[in-house]
Amino acid sequence: MLDQIPLEHILLLSAALFTIGILAVITKRHAVVVLMGIELIFNAANLNLVAFSRHDPVLMQGQMFSLFVILVAAAEAAVALAIVLRVYQHFKTANLNQIVTKEG
Repeated sequence: MLDQIPLEHILLLSAALFTIGILAVITKRHAVVVLMGIELIFNAANLNLVAFSRHDPVLMQGQMFSLFVILVAAAEAAVALAIVLRVYQHFKTANLNQIVTKEG
């Protein structure tokens, strides 16, 4: 099915996902929304890897690297959510602007 879709359309979709992810990371201050933005960035990179790997279907290097990125993203999401839960327990907020640490 991927052969029927032009590469330009896939790259435009990937650029849109990447842009939405960057905007979420930069503009939002809720920790979970920032994590979702990071996941969108990872998904945009995976889409590019799979789209470009169709040019060399024998080696499948893009699919294998994409699988590795998905595994790293899953581990990152689990660790990041655990950190967000601990921060919420300590500071009683998930808003990144309201988290204040003691200096000195």
